[in-house]
Amino acid sequence: MGESGDSPLRKKTLFIMGLYLKLAWRNIWRNKKRSLISIASVVFAVIIALLTRSMQIGFYRHSINNMVSFFTGYVQVHAPGYYENQSIDRSYVASDSLLRAIAKTEYVTQIAPRLESFALASCGDVTDGVMVIGTDPVSENLLTGLQERVEKGRYLRSEDKGVLLAEGLAKHLRVGIGDTVILLGQGYHAVTAAGKFVVLGTVKFPVPELNSIMVFMALSEAQYFFAAEDRLTSLAVMIEREERLPTVMSALKDKLGESYDVLSWRDMLPELVEYIQTDNASGIIMLIIIYMVIGFGILGTILMMTLERTREFGMLMAVGMKRGVLRGIMVVESILLSLVGALAGVIAGIPIILYLYYHPIVLGGEMAQSMLEWGFDPIMPFATDPSIFLWQALSVLVIALITSLYPLWRVSRLDPVTALRTG
Repeated sequence: MGESGDSPLRKKTLFIMGLYLKLAWRNIWRNKKRSLISIASVVFAVIIALLTRSMQIGFYRHSINNMVSFFTGYVQVHAPGYYENQSIDRSYVASDSLLRAIAKTEYVTQIAPRLESFALASCGDVTDGVMVIGTDPVSENLLTGLQERVEKGRYLRSEDKGVLLAEGLAKHLRVGIGDTVILLGQGYHAVTAAGKFVVLGTVKFPVPELNSIMVFMALSEAQYFFAAEDRLTSLAVMIEREERLPTVMSALKDKLGESYDVLSWRDMLPELVEYIQTDNASGIIMLIIIYMVIGFGILGTILMMTLERTREFGMLMAVGMKRGVLRGIMVVESILLSLVGALAGVIAGIPIILYLYYHPIVLGGEMAQSMLEWGFDPIMPFATDPSIFLWQALSVLVIALITSLYPLWRVSRLDPVTALRTG
């Protein structure tokens, strides 16, 4: 009964919508030159907005991938309270069940166990504060590519008793390959940690802070040095992609409970988060300016279409056309004009962004040098998220609805007699 009752209403609604579309479409092309110019301005603005947003998101992801691959990984697992008070006394024994639970978590690709603490490094009359990282050489290389950063000497092996020094630290201590450095620190439960270590190699970090303090040694040797047998301060975890981070964080927190702190790169690199938020805000302001250009372009066309048809509106109302019908046609005209431009802009933008995604812009000059110094590839990558295209289309649709308010207001206040005397 419901279907038979609704059917005539549905048919009437579809007929009215089809009529509005047909009338609006014909009205748009009554002045082809003006409509094409208006659509072209929307197409151009949408392409610029797509490129701007794609480049921003691509650069953020590139920066995040670079930073997490330097050292932190996307996620780290600590003992409760370790990150706020980074003492070796807050280390923990990683059981096989813990390692299996993390390794079997969906999207986790690599785990690197670490024992980290601070010490004094000395050679001759030079002494410096250093950060000692005991790690599994194979896992560490898979997670951070540490072996590729070896400048002189060779990379660590699991059975090694020597150390790798950051290049800046080696220069400050005036040591080379085969020389000996003395490390003095505080081990687990305040045990004195002291030892002599042969320099096996030097590694170069582009970030100055890392290049001046890092000392790497095999995990077993670090545990012996700090008297922290089988203990770790962190498990660094790498995942497939940054987009999987919320899923991985949720799964790890559910599995590990309150026995461990699970921190993401956002918790460990607040400066990078702040930079991205600031830059993103400036990018959104730029997009708003572009949208304003789009809005004024559409509004100009709608304004001209409304003013030049005032007499026509008056005549239609004089012969009985309702104001609601006129308002509906004007809204559809505005939306059609915007959507045609937005769709054409998206269709034109897709191949451009795909090309730039696979062939990112290679930077040169001082900008390239600056990025290399910070360890970033000197490129400007682009992102291809479907949401980038969807948001542009939705934004233009909202602009179209806003610009249609003027003809609605104009038709609502139109006096048929006065309108017939116009022009």
